[in-house]
Formats: sequence, structure tokens, C-alpha cells
Amino acid sequence: MPNFSNSPGHPVMEQYCVRGRRVFTPDHQIPASIHIRDGVITKIGAFEDVPGGDALYDAGDSAVMPGLVDTHVHINEPGRTDWEGFWTATQAAAAGGVTTLIDMPLNSIPSTTTTTAHREKIVAATGELWVDVGFWGGVVPGNGQELARMWNAGVFGFKCFLVPSGVPEFWHVTELDLRKTLPDLVILGAPLLIHAELPGPIDAAAQSATAENEPTKYATWLASRPRAAEDQAISLLLSLSAEFGARIHIVHLSSSNAIAVLRRSKSLGTKFSIETCPHYLTFASEEIAGGATEFKCAPPIRERENREKLWAALADGTVDMIASDHSPCPRDMKLREEGNFLRAWGGIASLQLSLPAVWTGARSRGYALTHIIRWMCDGPARLAGLQGRKGAIAVGGDADLVVFNPDAKFRVEPEALHHRHKLTPYAGRELTGVVEATFLRGQKVFERGAFGDAPIGRVLRRGQA
Repeated sequence: MPNFSNSPGHPVMEQYCVRGRRVFTPDHQIPASIHIRDGVITKIGAFEDVPGGDALYDAGDSAVMPGLVDTHVHINEPGRTDWEGFWTATQAAAAGGVTTLIDMPLNSIPSTTTTTAHREKIVAATGELWVDVGFWGGVVPGNGQELARMWNAGVFGFKCFLVPSGVPEFWHVTELDLRKTLPDLVILGAPLLIHAELPGPIDAAAQSATAENEPTKYATWLASRPRAAEDQAISLLLSLSAEFGARIHIVHLSSSNAIAVLRRSKSLGTKFSIETCPHYLTFASEEIAGGATEFKCAPPIRERENREKLWAALADGTVDMIASDHSPCPRDMKLREEGNFLRAWGGIASLQLSLPAVWTGARSRGYALTHIIRWMCDGPARLAGLQGRKGAIAVGGDADLVVFNPDAKFRVEPEALHHRHKLTPYAGRELTGVVEATFLRGQKVFERGAFGDAPIGRVLRRGQA
């Protein structure tokens, strides 16, 4: 068994080491020892270059990877902590090999659209974090005067919706609102993350719906959120990005129709980036049973052919990264017994399972762990401006590490999940890849189903060492 006594709640050893025969640095997969002092990687040495005794954790043949960075998580605290909270979300993250979360500004009350709300988030998070957590601010109609204040207070960027968000505290914006806001964000150098669906095609789909569109059929939900809503929104955003020189990030890409225009815009140097999510890469609409509302999200999970095109866009770099869009809610809001896709809350609980879910799909398609690191560590760290500190095993960076057995298989048992609510579309699914241990700034926070004595995660602020 690995030998490492530096668990949370005990004095931190000044100097210690994690080693393995498969250590993933930015350039290589090598046998190596990772030397750590005060939470920072000070040296990447030979496999044999290690201290003895309690100062060493030996990962053996398992992969030693950077801790994952998940930039799209709805933690919901304060205000809707019965949906999810800092304690449960960050424990689920640690169990899933995720060491850094950036929390979305909506679903909490108040939404993070003012500096006052940002401070309330920080207070709520204090003492509750098993991994490090930062915050996105929100752009809603009328809060333009708050953007620079939130940026200076340490948010990592901003998020907005082009359609109703589902909660009354976070109103969606129009093209006119974006035209007012983008010049200010360009001056700040802040990224704007956007839920890219337009209301027009969704309203048209609702008007054309008939009595035959039974709400318990997944096809009804799929038809209600047509690809055109995403495709038209993305075309608008690419145009605005080019016009203003703005850093736009498109969250949870679902429609593969948009890939061609995204690829073309990238070739022209437009300043934007794109993420997709584990559920779009794992599931297919043809496989979703009637009434299985745990699969409901927006944009929706689409067809098998669409899924394969998303994988190809990740491989060629058109899509930059993968984020979970972890968005849980109480079971009764999912209306699982009623099975009504049109009335159920939309959101997928997946944070703890993102790494094995993506690895299962990636491995079956011939991709390597280096691809996972690019999509789930390096890319999200760059979006949040945390490169050099998070997302890589490199000298000078935080010693955030995940020990991952890429060959082990397991069946998803909801009772083993640490999310506040256990209803998930992954239940009963066999996945490949097991997180054996997670280290945050060199301290072991999770190992083989057990957590440390106390949470040691920190609130992250943009620009703060």
C-alpha cells in the first residue's frame, strides 16, 4: 500500500514526494518523482530520486496526472444549498480527481452579479472546501456598473445567458445588452462565457408542437430545443467577437452543425474558445428511455452521429476543452415518477464521474491520457487564467495531482457518489478508470474512498498568488 502520512488535519511536512512510473508532465509520460515543498512542485526528478519513509507516496504503475480543472460547476450555495453545496460538491470533486472548480454565478441566491453577492459566496465557502474554488461573475441586464468591481474583486470572468436561465434571479441578455457590455469587458481583458441558444427557434418549435409530442418522450424534449437555436446563437457570437475583439467562450456545445463555422472562425483568428461536456460525449438521444428525466439538460443530448462529430472536433482542436456543467437539484424537481421532460428541471449531476466518463469514451476511440489532460486540465486552466499554477505537473505550479488507474473498471452506484443528490444518468453504467488518490497542493485529500481529516481547499481570486 502507498505510504503517505500527510493527511489533512496533521502537520504539513516541509518537503515530500509523489512518484510513479507513469507521470504526465507537459512534454512527456515518464517514470519520475515529483518533489514538493510548501504545496508547490520544486523538482521533477528521476524515479529513484526520492526520500524514504513517510515523505513518499508511491503511485506504482497508476498514472500520475495534473488535478483536473472544472470551469463549469453549479454549486448553488448560498440560497439553494438543498440543491448542492460547497461541502458536497468539493468532496465529489476530490473523489473524481478534480482539484480546482470555478463556480457559475446562477442558481445561488443571490446570484453572483454584484460585489456584495461575490463576498457572500466567499463567506459561505469558508471552511467548506475540499478543493480550491473560484467564481465567475454574472452579466445580466442593468449590472454593467458592477463588472469592473467584480473583476477587481477577483472573479475570473463573466457568464451570461441568451435564453431564460430557469431561475428568476439571473435574467438573460439580448444582442443589444451584449453590444453595451462587450466594450467594457474588452477593456478589462475579461472572458465572457455564454449559454448559446437564441429564443426565436425555441419559440417557433413550441408553436409547431402538437398533441402527439408526448412530454414523457425524450424526442419531445429534443425537438423543443432545436439545433437552430444553438447554431444561430453561435453565428451571432462569432460575429460579435470579431467585431469587438472580445474573448468569448461558448459553454456546453451540443450541436455539431456549428462545428464548420467554428473551425472557419478559428482559422481567421477570432478570439473565442469552446467547451463541450461529458454527457454529450457519452450518451445519445436514441438510447434515452421514456420518462428518464435524469438525462434532461439544455442544450439537449443529441444523436449518435452528432456525438461522434463532437469527439472529432475535440481531436482536431476546434473544441478546446471539456467541463462537467454539473447542475444537480433535489430529486422531486426531476419529476422522475411523472417522467415529464418539459416540466422537469434540466441539469445533469456528474462532477465525480467526469474523468472516468470521458476516459471511457476517449479510450474506446483510440485517444490517450494526454488528450484528457489537454481537454480537462490545461484547457480549462487557460480559460480561467490559471495556467502556470494549475492544470500541469510543472516546476513552480501547485502540487495538485490525481493518481488514476486507467485500466480498472467499476459500475456507477449512486450511493457511492458524494454529490448532495444521487440521481444521475450514469447510474448502473460501467466506466473505465478509477481515481485512487487526489492531492491538493501536495496534501492528500482523498484516497480509495476516504477523505482527509478536514477540508483544506481555498477560495481562489483572479491575480492572487
